[in-house]
Amino acid sequence: MDQPRRKAAPPAQNENDAAATAPSPRQKIRRSGEKTPKHKPKQGGKPAEKPSGKSSGKQRSPRPVDAKTRAEIFRRLSETNPEPRSDLEYRDPYTLLVAVVLSAQATDAGVNKATRRLFALADTPEAMVALGEEAVREQIRTIGLYRAKAKNVIALSHILVEQYGGAVPPSRAALEALPGVGKKTAAVVVNIAFGEPTIAVDTHIFRVSNRIPLAIARTADAMEAALTPIVPDPYRRHAHHWLILHGRYICKARKPDCPRCPIHDLCRYPDKTPAPGDA
Repeated sequence: MDQPRRKAAPPAQNENDAAATAPSPRQKIRRSGEKTPKHKPKQGGKPAEKPSGKSSGKQRSPRPVDAKTRAEIFRRLSETNPEPRSDLEYRDPYTLLVAVVLSAQATDAGVNKATRRLFALADTPEAMVALGEEAVREQIRTIGLYRAKAKNVIALSHILVEQYGGAVPPSRAALEALPGVGKKTAAVVVNIAFGEPTIAVDTHIFRVSNRIPLAIARTADAMEAALTPIVPDPYRRHAHHWLILHGRYICKARKPDCPRCPIHDLCRYPDKTPAPGDA
């Protein structure tokens, strides 16, 4: 085989040429893959300006409102809706309990459509047990997780009949021991049915409270713990409903209706939706 031709050696350089083409220490650093050391600004000079454009860092949340502002917020919400009611349809503590159990991962409108059919057939624990799980499934199949929910409704109805004489216990702990009843469901039931001043933090309360902010928390449990001691006493009974309804109809997730908001001037949310004429 023919041997590959070798490339001709470059012409010899004199000392001046070698000095001119030799890499500088700075170039050596760059070629070796190391970062070029940053130059500190001269003493008395201005530091280098950051590039324009949006910052890559997260925007800091405003500080929670003070006690005086909190009281005014709830005063205005109470003035707007003195006797707030749940959007769920119910007749008594038992039908309320069933409706709240069914509302997990479902809309109130969807639950109301299902419970109108269900409660026409059975609206007591005894009647629900007699109706049976299969029939309950058929009446609520339009809502999510209907199989598991039907099973829980029958199971909790059995317990109410056997342990509580068909009545719904007014204890949050007793309710949480029932199948399908978690902390939020129990808090809603004792608040609405028995007047206990609880705050069951759902997605609306969590969003509204962090936006205003009444408090800043990363989880629903942490938000409940933060809100419970700071809601003014005169408003604790209905605080739960005011915040839910405010989040559902005004302080919406994607585009809050700030021009209609009764606490617009008290809220510290930085990305308020402008009025049509101000956009």
